[in-house]
Amino acid sequence: MIWIYVLASVLTISLISLLGIFTLSIRLEKVNKFLLYMVSFSAGALFGDAFIHLLPEAAENYGFGVEISLFIIAGITFSFVVEKFIHWRHCHNLNCEEHKHQPFVIMNLFGDAVHNFIDGIIIAASFLVSVPVGVATSLAVFLHEIPQEIGDFGVLIHGGFSRKKALVYNFLISLTALIGAVVTIIVGMRAEWLIMFLVPFAAGSFIYIAGSDLIPELHKEVSAKKSIVQLVAFILGIAIMAALMILE
Repeated sequence: MIWIYVLASVLTISLISLLGIFTLSIRLEKVNKFLLYMVSFSAGALFGDAFIHLLPEAAENYGFGVEISLFIIAGITFSFVVEKFIHWRHCHNLNCEEHKHQPFVIMNLFGDAVHNFIDGIIIAASFLVSVPVGVATSLAVFLHEIPQEIGDFGVLIHGGFSRKKALVYNFLISLTALIGAVVTIIVGMRAEWLIMFLVPFAAGSFIYIAGSDLIPELHKEVSAKKSIVQLVAFILGIAIMAALMILE
């Protein structure tokens, strides 16, 4: 059953990469407005999953000692390294002018492949802990992938890719999550220590993404009305993660 849960979750999330095509018939301003609120929502969901599901689960199973703290820091550090040295970054806006250069687009694809591979690892590790934790983590990743994949599609278009080529590349890159998930299940079922590491590591990654990538995007909006809507979306993301506790 774990295989079914994990593969179904990862494939569903991978299909989000095809959402870019639906943005082409919508005015750019409307898409960016939607993405901004989606970023707020996903930031809340990532924080909520990290602090409501992943960390309590790690503490319950392994105790909250120095090791868990170090694994959290490892997740944060790894995410920082991925951004810094692979030059991958979240693009939550279709109009990514700074990404027009072809070499950066290729590097962005490579970095996105690494990111999706890690997502697959995190989702699989969460399901190996328990199905409820896996569901919560998959939902958090799902919500985060919507603005990211639409943004990645925009990066490819601005980088000179045709619409068809951008969709195909974006989808193929998203499938690297399957590789990460399969490897984690195979290894994780034989090495429990790996799950002890990956759960707080995932929490650290989520904390970094939400705090370093998503929250700064939200600070770019200074309108009081829109900021309030962002706050509501942020709280709603946390609330959904809290509501999923009834599954446990």
